[in-house]
Amino acid sequence: MKDYFIKRKGKEECHLVIQKEVPFLSFSALERISFIRHGFSTRLGGVSEGIYQSMNFREDGIEKEENVKENYRRMADALGLCVEKFVRCSLIHGTQICEVTKKDYGKGVLFPTDLIGIDGMITEEKNLTLVTTYADCVPLYFVDKKRKVIGLSHSGWKGTKDKIGTVTIQAMVKRFQCKPEDIIVCIGPSICKECYEVGEDVKREFENKFDSNQIKQIFLEKEEKKYQLNLWKANEILLREAGIKKENLFITDICTCCNSKLLFSHRATKGKRGNLAAFLAMVEE
Repeated sequence: MKDYFIKRKGKEECHLVIQKEVPFLSFSALERISFIRHGFSTRLGGVSEGIYQSMNFREDGIEKEENVKENYRRMADALGLCVEKFVRCSLIHGTQICEVTKKDYGKGVLFPTDLIGIDGMITEEKNLTLVTTYADCVPLYFVDKKRKVIGLSHSGWKGTKDKIGTVTIQAMVKRFQCKPEDIIVCIGPSICKECYEVGEDVKREFENKFDSNQIKQIFLEKEEKKYQLNLWKANEILLREAGIKKENLFITDICTCCNSKLLFSHRATKGKRGNLAAFLAMVEE
């Protein structure tokens, strides 16, 4: 496989890895944890065609089901995981979090899921892989090394506004007695502030949840009541407020829209695209 140029926005927290001829993005912070396997897919290394080319995880009634399943198998092989133990929830841009266990193996990947209206999952199960899909929204990876608990949440502007990162942490604390100061969080590849223009209506939604000083950090005002929204900063703010230590928070420098040849972006393609996927699992040491 050739080298791929990535347009970056700052400090390099994640980088491109190629395994079994499948390129994916990986966080150095999570690579250092011996029992963690993780990744964030690119557009490359799969079997899909046309606007979905080639590593697509979007099932929209047009893409061939067998292509998506083969793409999951290829990612599983690249990550050293078992595709039969993947679990994917059905997203609605909300803040509902659920615990998944062995009984959920294969849901949303090998057969239909009943995890409907769920935007985040947590688990203490070994070898179970959490899967969520994206095309500009923010993936949030959570790892508690002490309690050995993981979480994976999907945070678009609505989920960010409603603080799904905080809700995920609260779920980990309530169910598994995790402590926020022990949790490592990675904010994954997603749309950057320079690419994400929104209107006054979105800003007002955030003003109901964030204070005025935070709003100044999250929004850059333009002309005609347009704003550039910084989802990375918004998630950083809410995660720090929730008790995540600065040294345990790792923020992507890779924008899906800036890198639309490598990553699917809804904004860059005006909706004509496939889906990327985030993967997170604990394995036996």
